[in-house]
Amino acid sequence: MEELQPLYVDLASEVDDPQVTVISSQCMSCDKMGTTRLLMTRIPHLKEVILTSFECEHCGEKNTGCQMGRWQEKGVRYQLQVRDERDLSRQIVKSGEATVCIPEVELEIPPNKEKGEVTTVEGILQRTMEGLNQDQSARRLEDPDTALRIENFIDEIERLLTPGQHFTIIIDDPTGNSFVENPKTLKEDPQLKRTLYKRTKEQNEILGITDEEENVEENAETDRTPDAEEEESELSLTEETTSEAKDDPESLKDDPESIKDEVLVFSTLCDRCSRPASTNMKVTKIPHFKEVIIMAMTCEGCGNRSNEVKSGGGVEKFGRRITLQIKEPYDLARDVLKSETCDLSIPELDLVVGGGLIGGKFTTLEGLLKDIKEDLESNPFLAGDASRKDNQEILDNVLYGLDDVIKGKREVTFIMDDPAGNNYLQNLYAPDDDPQMTVEEYERTHEQNEELGLNDMKTENYEEEAAVIAPPQAS
Repeated sequence: MEELQPLYVDLASEVDDPQVTVISSQCMSCDKMGTTRLLMTRIPHLKEVILTSFECEHCGEKNTGCQMGRWQEKGVRYQLQVRDERDLSRQIVKSGEATVCIPEVELEIPPNKEKGEVTTVEGILQRTMEGLNQDQSARRLEDPDTALRIENFIDEIERLLTPGQHFTIIIDDPTGNSFVENPKTLKEDPQLKRTLYKRTKEQNEILGITDEEENVEENAETDRTPDAEEEESELSLTEETTSEAKDDPESLKDDPESIKDEVLVFSTLCDRCSRPASTNMKVTKIPHFKEVIIMAMTCEGCGNRSNEVKSGGGVEKFGRRITLQIKEPYDLARDVLKSETCDLSIPELDLVVGGGLIGGKFTTLEGLLKDIKEDLESNPFLAGDASRKDNQEILDNVLYGLDDVIKGKREVTFIMDDPAGNNYLQNLYAPDDDPQMTVEEYERTHEQNEELGLNDMKTENYEEEAAVIAPPQAS
């Protein structure tokens, strides 16, 4: 049987046939027919995208574009304080649905006015000036006052490109597909603020997303690469076929506790080729912690396999920060549960890893460090042609340091900070305290509650509020 090829091919893959689609389309400059090429590909850390390239052999018109293949679970908002020329060179991935604002000059680029693109802060300003300059010759003859105001506005934007100018650029993307580079590589950037938010009903309607599609996206967000131990866990889930929920759903209704002993099987979409795939889900108990949900996905179409771990208890009352002093090689064999909201850091290496980089994981400390190392090595914004020389030197030092830690040659401090309180690190002395590990619980800030979606959640006296707004019954 002929092997099915994925719809989205990795950008750096060595596939002989890149599956470029060539179509004829009308040129917007000369109205004659030109050629458009489409390539469905996957950029690491950016999901699926569709690259477009148009060329007109009659007038020489050329343009390129980038369209995102799938919306993310949440929208994203970037706020960057531009301070010097280096900030103007920050790389930006901007989807067509993103809104760009610069409050200092009252500039707003609404969504769907430009195609998605990979550019820089300077590139956005240059393209804006080019767009405003169009038709200025005719405008000076027909409406001199408007032409003059536009020229003054162009001068204000051009002034932002001069050295020493400080301004703020905001990119708000409800699809969650936009990105702004952090030139500090692996450290927190005080000039850049990233906020994730839940889309409103109106935003979902504009994007054409229904409630059912939102649920499918949440279940299908399993694009993490498993290590060897997690692959074994996935195989054990696949082989355990005592009783599948889809075959006997009535048994779960009769005995709800039996779900803990079952492997549930349901259909999702493969995150690599977008074909239907099967996902196995199992509830398991971590000793001295809580229940978690392990999900393993296998696609028969392209052979992709991935797994993910989610907490079964929701958001805890307090955030949790775990600090471990890694001193001996056996510390690397400790079990670790990292949720999607958990940040990781190693101060000795100046390494800070955000919660979304490698998603939810239940593995060993060694496996987690290997995942971080592999992810950093494959990140196109940190390595390769897109990186700067100084960034590459910083990245190399961090990778060398991680390699020494993984080999047990270096003692470091490993910190897990999860505002949702769903992180776990094995205590080798349980139930006694671990002399190398400290666990702190803390009150979340307003910003952390906002990112977790807790500020708008009403959990007390909601019955009374419902009674107040309920219409009176007819007598």
